[in-house]
Parts: sequence; structure tokens; C-alpha cells
Amino acid sequence: MSDSFILEALSELLCIIPTYNEKENIEAIVVEVLGLEAGFDVLIVDDGSPDGTATLVKRLQSRYPGRLHLMERAGKQGLGTAYIAGFRWALSHSYQYIFEMDADFSHDPKDLPRLWEACAVQGADVSIGSRYSQGVNVVNWPMGRVLLSYFASKYVRFITGIPVHDTTAGFVCYKRAVLERIDFEKIKFVGYAFQIEMKFKAWRKGFTLSEVSVIFTDRRKGQSKMSKRIIREAIFGVLQLKWSSFWDRNPAQRG
Repeated sequence: MSDSFILEALSELLCIIPTYNEKENIEAIVVEVLGLEAGFDVLIVDDGSPDGTATLVKRLQSRYPGRLHLMERAGKQGLGTAYIAGFRWALSHSYQYIFEMDADFSHDPKDLPRLWEACAVQGADVSIGSRYSQGVNVVNWPMGRVLLSYFASKYVRFITGIPVHDTTAGFVCYKRAVLERIDFEKIKFVGYAFQIEMKFKAWRKGFTLSEVSVIFTDRRKGQSKMSKRIIREAIFGVLQLKWSSFWDRNPAQRG
């Protein structure tokens, strides 16, 4: 990565990290992302974590003036609404590339520049950190969960036709233009189906989706937020997305 390319990126890259009870991970993930050579900024969207996650972020802000931002929300409102709040904030500022990433190191911060290059250099509008584009790259998950996730993505691809192997991935880079064209008021889902819906809407609008192979490692600290309700939403949400698309015969074209 050239020095000039890195300089051009300064103040253009924002990594949105939603949190709920991530006290054990938050300082380490912030330090690693903000230590990357490319010069990412970070926005933490915290849903009233009772463990004091937001308090730790506030302490860290003095170490990273102007680069570490915090949005505090009242109560646990869901992953999708957290990202949408972050997207709106990013669009109200000058960011050109907006990233989604988990706080628990299941997504390796060192892969962020690869997602960025897929958009900035290789021409993708949306780049996806993919667990399944080159085999199955998942570490420390029980086999049952791996199979559930893998076949869920296969199911989504079959139903929707979206040309992505890892349709439920939550490690994503969006160009600003993509988020400007998506009507957030019409996003229906708040759990992991949100990830499917965002990719589907971007694809339907004619934007280019690209997968970057990454290794996904299960969280080392804290508790997973996965639940049966979230899984049900993803399974049945896909059918709703496909059904709704039948009434949208002329989706908006890429701007």
C-alpha cells in the first residue's frame, strides 16, 4: 500500500462498532483499529451497556482526539438499528468508506485495509469479509454452528439469487454512494437478517459486491449475542425480502 494512497484515505475511513456489554474487548479493539497505518476513525454505538463499556470509551477518547467517537443509546435496540444510526452519523460527516465490524475480535482489524482496497482500488461498491468464498474459514466454532451458518448462507443465496457466498457476514465496507442510495426507513430487520437485507438492497440497486476471504475466529471474551429469535428472523426474513422484490420490478439503478 503506497504512502500517497494512505494519505488520501485520512479522515475518509470510518469503522462502526456496535457494542453491548463489551467491556472485556473494547479497549483492545479500539487500540488495534486506530493503530492501523491507513488512519481509520472509529464510531462506537453503545446500547446502554450496564457493564460500563461506554465509560471506557470516554476514557480512551482523550488518547485519540477527533478519531474515536461515541454514540450512546438508551437500552438494547438491536444490531440493525445501531448500524443505521452509525450510517446516518457517517453520512453527516465526510467519510467516503464506512465499515461494519464486531467488537469481539471475531473480525481481524488487520483485514480492514483489504476490504478498503477492494473498494478503493479494485472497484467494488461493497466489499464483504467472507468466511465461505474460499472453503470454510471459521475457527473455534462448534461444528453444529459452522454448519448452520454455512448452509444459512447457501439458503439465502438460493432464495434471493444474490451472488455472495457469505450472505450473513457482518464484516463489510460500503462506499458512501451505496449508503446514500438506501432508504434506511425501509429497512425491516434489526438482527442478523439486517446484514442480508443490506447486501440484497445494494445488489438490487445495481451496486457491485465483492468478497474478500477472511478467517473468522469466535470471540475470546464475553458472551455471544446470538439467539433463536435472531435465527428465525434470518430464515423467514429472506422469504419476505424475496417476496417484496417481486413488487419492485424496476429497482433504482446505480447512481
